[in-house]
Amino acid sequence: MSIKFRLILMSFLQFFVWGAWLITIANYWFGTKHWEGTQFGLVFGTMGIASIIMPTLTGIIADKWVNAEKLYGVLHILYAAVLFYIPQVSSPSVFVGVMLVAMCFYMPTIALSNSISYTLLKNNGGDVVKDFPPIRVWGTIGFIAAMWTTNLTGSKASEFQFYIAGISAVILGVYALTLPACKPQNTKSNANSMETLGLDAFGLFSQYKMALFFIFAMFLGGALQLTNAYGDLFLSEFENYPKYADSFVVKYSTIIMSISQISETLFILAIPFFLKRFGIKQVMLISMLAWVLRFGLFGFGDPVNGLWMIILSCIVYGMAFDFFNISGSLFIETTTSAKIRSSAQGIFMMMTNGFGAVIGSFTAGWLIDKYFTLSYNNASGLASFLGTTPDNAKMLEVVKNSGVQVTADGAFSAPVMMKDWHNIWLAFAAYALVIAIAFAIMFKHKHDPKAVENISH
Repeated sequence: MSIKFRLILMSFLQFFVWGAWLITIANYWFGTKHWEGTQFGLVFGTMGIASIIMPTLTGIIADKWVNAEKLYGVLHILYAAVLFYIPQVSSPSVFVGVMLVAMCFYMPTIALSNSISYTLLKNNGGDVVKDFPPIRVWGTIGFIAAMWTTNLTGSKASEFQFYIAGISAVILGVYALTLPACKPQNTKSNANSMETLGLDAFGLFSQYKMALFFIFAMFLGGALQLTNAYGDLFLSEFENYPKYADSFVVKYSTIIMSISQISETLFILAIPFFLKRFGIKQVMLISMLAWVLRFGLFGFGDPVNGLWMIILSCIVYGMAFDFFNISGSLFIETTTSAKIRSSAQGIFMMMTNGFGAVIGSFTAGWLIDKYFTLSYNNASGLASFLGTTPDNAKMLEVVKNSGVQVTADGAFSAPVMMKDWHNIWLAFAAYALVIAIAFAIMFKHKHDPKAVENISH
């Protein structure tokens, strides 16, 4: 079995074990457990919290003491054990805590999988820029396959989504232990105290360009999980609008969202061309501008006349997500020494999926609740927002399903809350645009096409 095929299988399973529940967990939380929504944002926050510490810590361990492939395999087995326990949880607070433990085991494996792939490709005479994207694309295919597996097995709102992910994680963990050795590279016995602890990678923050890169990675990281957290909910809430309630988008929102992952497979394959043509900085800038389009198109899209905008937004997602993550990872690979490379990849993960995701998740949740959630006390006001009439049967059914009674004069027994998705997405688009402009002006980097070829492991 060739090393490329072995890495393809690793990449496929790496994201299969995440995609089996990431997009559908809201259905389990709200539809099966009937838990309230204030704590749901914390579920996605656990990914960020785990990413603040764990990728850097495991990167240090892989650089200093333990083979990366062995550490990677053990983490997946531990992740599986926690997934198997999740269906036993009956409290939302405990659920968040257990999910945090699961993410502490899973999130560092993303950076480790990149490091393992780079190391084994270089050790076997591969070209990282040319060979890695076609391998990584199978991770996205794995994510899509997991989404469809969960849906087609009827597990979208049940605990079986966690069993699907858990069984796959055990298989991946065992498989990883059979990969060729990726030995620690920073094992000098005469190292100073910072090197002994594996903290010397944090010295990268003393370099202006690296510090600036990590800061922008954090700011952009605030946008990365927003559409995973809110995208399916956004599409599903079109059912509140009578004119959209029976649309394809409402009925098959998860399938629509999966276009985003399908798009990833195409744009990953395009990365070598874009890197060669434009260089690392320009590719990262293209990613940021793609986030502006991703959010802006959602802001103006609807399930009928604006369906093309929703679909185009999902297509643009592939460019927005992959161009920054992969080009950023390659930037780390080409600008750091071999002895701290795994640690540096961990810091990149910490800044994007750690600090960035936590800040983005909590800030977005606060902004949506405070500024973009509208309250209606009567049928006429709500009807105006939903583009219908006060006596519309579907609208009154929505009100009734929310536990609110309607009096004879159209007043509500309690306020009906609606999210202003149009302005939510436009606010996110404006944020991404500011980041893109600042990055274009402040970040200076001259791309060297030979840099990756000359990396030594």
